[in-house]
Amino acid sequence: MELLTIDFETHYSRDFNLKKQTTEAYIRDRRFEVVGVGVKRDDEPTVWFSGTHKRTREFLAQFNWGESAALAHNAAFDMAILNWRFGIRPKRILDTMSMSRAVHGTEISAALASLATHYELGEKGTEVHDAIGKKRLSFSKEELAKYGAYCKQDVELTYLLLKKLTPLVPLTELRLIDLTIRMFSEPELEIDSALLETHLQSIVESKAKTLEEVGIAKEELMSNPKFAAALRKLNITPPVKTSKTTGKETFAFSKTDEGFKELLEHDDLKVQTLVSARLKIKSTIEETRTARFIEIGKRGPIPIPLRYYAAHTGRWGGDDKVNLQNLPRGSVLKDALVAPPGHVVIDSDSSQIEARTLAWLADQKDLVKAFSNGDDVYKIMASKIYNKPEEDINKDERFVGKTTILGCGYGMGAVRFRDQLSSFGVDVSEGEAASIVEAYRSSYASIPKLWNIANKALDFLIRRKPPATNADNLVFTMGTGGLIVADPDREALGLPNGLSIRYPNLRTEGYELVYDTKRGASVTATKIYGGKVIENLCQALARIIIGEQMLKIASRYKVVMTVHDAVCCVVPEAEAEEAKEFVMQCMREAPAWAKGLPLNCEAGIGASYGGCK
Repeated sequence: MELLTIDFETHYSRDFNLKKQTTEAYIRDRRFEVVGVGVKRDDEPTVWFSGTHKRTREFLAQFNWGESAALAHNAAFDMAILNWRFGIRPKRILDTMSMSRAVHGTEISAALASLATHYELGEKGTEVHDAIGKKRLSFSKEELAKYGAYCKQDVELTYLLLKKLTPLVPLTELRLIDLTIRMFSEPELEIDSALLETHLQSIVESKAKTLEEVGIAKEELMSNPKFAAALRKLNITPPVKTSKTTGKETFAFSKTDEGFKELLEHDDLKVQTLVSARLKIKSTIEETRTARFIEIGKRGPIPIPLRYYAAHTGRWGGDDKVNLQNLPRGSVLKDALVAPPGHVVIDSDSSQIEARTLAWLADQKDLVKAFSNGDDVYKIMASKIYNKPEEDINKDERFVGKTTILGCGYGMGAVRFRDQLSSFGVDVSEGEAASIVEAYRSSYASIPKLWNIANKALDFLIRRKPPATNADNLVFTMGTGGLIVADPDREALGLPNGLSIRYPNLRTEGYELVYDTKRGASVTATKIYGGKVIENLCQALARIIIGEQMLKIASRYKVVMTVHDAVCCVVPEAEAEEAKEFVMQCMREAPAWAKGLPLNCEAGIGASYGGCK
């Protein structure tokens, strides 16, 4: 199979660029223009071309994209241009930006310039900065030649980078990168704009009605000082907090601030109404998202932008200002994502995958067996907590059992567990919370044992840095069958897919273990301990499982999205039930490296993403 490395150079200006527009809006905008494109066939020299849209199409047509692997750095951008603007869909897609995330996480920027420096491949040019505001015909012959040289250098750097990264990224992950890019560049879901227009109007009308009911101008609710004054008129002292950014005292008007939340339950109904109105008027995410979806719908099917390996544990994250990872249950936005004509949506959600993975990884045989048998593990847990037969457990007690199973697996203490129950509207004393936590730990003793082993793994990573020469103590493994291998040379825990969870600069600070977490240019010390390691591992393993399941499903049907532990695909309406059975079969099958892991799922079929039942 041929490898075609590609890089598009496109027109941008101060008002029209990828900082002000989403990638989708930018490429589909009427102002969009390809200034030029560089293409490298295998190891041949890169060819630069600049011409009209028609001539560029003719230039690209000379390459056999349908039987080739297309490589780019930030392939979502280049593959979207290839498909949306030129109708080209490569046989395979490779993306060095995504590959670098799998290898380096956040330790090294995924920018091409940073990676080229890290691997000593050469220097990325800066000519793109001189192109601001220029259309293709605005370039002089000399300027266009320099821009072409810049583009060709980017293509060559991308090609060299691929050679460095390929040995480090497993084939399965390369296939997942391909699938992730296609969710964006080859969109299938359409948008019901009429539904969203009605929804947007209802939001606007609801906010107007709220302002009318409270009799306060919008400016008073939106402004912190004016809102504080409104509270004082009701004889309420505005709650305050210390700002983490400035260190100074500021109003505690966030929906997560305890003092503000208490006002929602104030004895005076006027206070409750005022605070509720503030929350409603300040909340703009539903309104802005709805408006954004409407605009996307005018341009075509909705591309699903997912950031591959966005989290420390390898999970996908939202991207391009369209985060479908946190759409609330029952959201109209979900209902507005509809299948194309003649097709339906299948949404399948893995059931309790982290709790199942934890029980299996810890070799907690009775819990694994209960999951495998389809027993109600929440009732079983509640039975242990309340010391009564399962058949006598009521709905509220089962909920406590559920919260325990899903919340106590990573070392959560009594105080935090009590707070978690409280957030769900269940109040228990600290003593009762401690009793529940102890019931969990004593019932499933292999799980706390695994936390302790994870603590030893962390100690091993520190103690063996730099690498030791003691041949009798070279390997430290943990989990069922020694699945996880500690690698002190890389300060990492090796995963069954060939990648790792890394804890860079792992060290002791005071009485705690910490490692470095990079966010942009800033580095923060992140606390780590046995229970947290197991949480990281279970999330990472769940993500690997979901990834393998997606690839199985994609072998037959178009996977259009993944949200946490769920997979969404589009299938022909005529074979909906058959497809649903296939999807569920894929999601119930444990990977080869996880024999005995009892997986299960739920799946629904619908004309829309939100309508899957």
